[in-house]
Amino acid sequence: MRSREGRRREISPEGACPREEVVKPRGTEGGPSSSPAQSGTSPREGQGSGLMEQVVARSNMLAALKRVERNGGAPGVDGIPTERLRDQIRAEWPRIREELLAGTYRPMPVRRVEIPKPGGGKRLLGIPTVMDRLIQQALLQVLTPIFEPQFSEASFGFRPGRRAHDAVRKARQYVEEGYEWAVDLDIEKYFDRVNHDILMARVARRVTDKRVLTLIRRYLQAGVMVNGVVIETAEGTPQGGPISPLLANILLDDLDKELEKRGHKFVRYADDCNIYVKSKRAGERVMASIRKFLQERLKLKINKEKSAVDRPWKLKFLGFSMYKARAGQILIRLAPQTLDRVKTKIREITSRNKPVKMAERIERLNTYLGGWIGYFALADTPSTFKNIEGWMRRRLRMCLWKQWKRVRTRYRELRALGLPECIVHEYANARKGPWRMAHGPMNRALGNAYWQSQGLMSLTERYQSLRQAW
Repeated sequence: MRSREGRRREISPEGACPREEVVKPRGTEGGPSSSPAQSGTSPREGQGSGLMEQVVARSNMLAALKRVERNGGAPGVDGIPTERLRDQIRAEWPRIREELLAGTYRPMPVRRVEIPKPGGGKRLLGIPTVMDRLIQQALLQVLTPIFEPQFSEASFGFRPGRRAHDAVRKARQYVEEGYEWAVDLDIEKYFDRVNHDILMARVARRVTDKRVLTLIRRYLQAGVMVNGVVIETAEGTPQGGPISPLLANILLDDLDKELEKRGHKFVRYADDCNIYVKSKRAGERVMASIRKFLQERLKLKINKEKSAVDRPWKLKFLGFSMYKARAGQILIRLAPQTLDRVKTKIREITSRNKPVKMAERIERLNTYLGGWIGYFALADTPSTFKNIEGWMRRRLRMCLWKQWKRVRTRYRELRALGLPECIVHEYANARKGPWRMAHGPMNRALGNAYWQSQGLMSLTERYQSLRQAW
């Protein structure tokens, strides 16, 4: 077997996708290769007939490859994982590249995956093959600088340099300015109902390369494989591909422009849009007019059950809500649905009916809560995180007590905790349930210091460190 250094010295034929030297190509050390998407500019020729050449350019494909490998993900209908993408590139890229330049490439169907929604129901994902993910990522990197400058400042979803926290902070700003009524728009099954003709008309406004337009439409119409049967897709853009969020923003940019033309204060994150007004009557009027606009212009429907006109502190936006402090200050808090979800997950991990070692429980909690607190630390409510942490520790003590089934085991473990003999005798012979026993002296004996020594992450300390860093 040749060494890696030997493979890097191989010379790829002109126009072929780089071979093993894409591991560390010249000019990419410490970051992705330069590409139109990373330059921040929109070259004039990028919108014309030479756009596909930019897509398959070596530097752009290198950057796309690194991004796809970093993101990982499940394989598509062909079963090829991300780890084997380089092998597939060596074998098939010259042919695929020629088909892309000739406008004859046809994507494979996506693999249907259903994931539960937080509010109930199923979210349908379409997982493309890793090769199609690579091509979509290359397309995204070239199309982003073309469309990004036209997008509204009120649009925050899946855009470079923007994130959900920025959208929530902007929403709070509007409420602080006196816009204390919100029009919460929920587009019914947005990603499943996108009209292909309307979307492609918006893309064609700034892209004239017919090969690129044809490729995007073929991705929209590639179909979904369910139980080995390919189902045609006459509408919708499947969630799961790199290019799907950009297409969603392109279509809903018409909504942004309409709201800007009317002078509304609004924040949009993908298909989640809140419009802020000063009265309930104004909100109801805006709701009716925007519903009509979406139906007539974009052929989209508003979910009447999930859309509402109400005070911001009674609504949920990106997992957060707001509340008005005594001094009149508008603060951010966790939405009740968010609290329900995190408690449901903690209950699942700390279920006393599951025979799981405590070290494994703690590891799963740290993994889940590390990402969770990294996002929700935006809330101005440290007491909420303190309460969750205390409740979580009590559930862990409950699991320990359940494991100490025998009286002699309880004697041994309680003595090891350093409790007085009278307390040891009382608790070891107690007949109360595990939840009741997880309180009282057990709380003092198995407090914060004990769980930190076991490796359990402290939510309150993590919250404080994140707030200081921001």
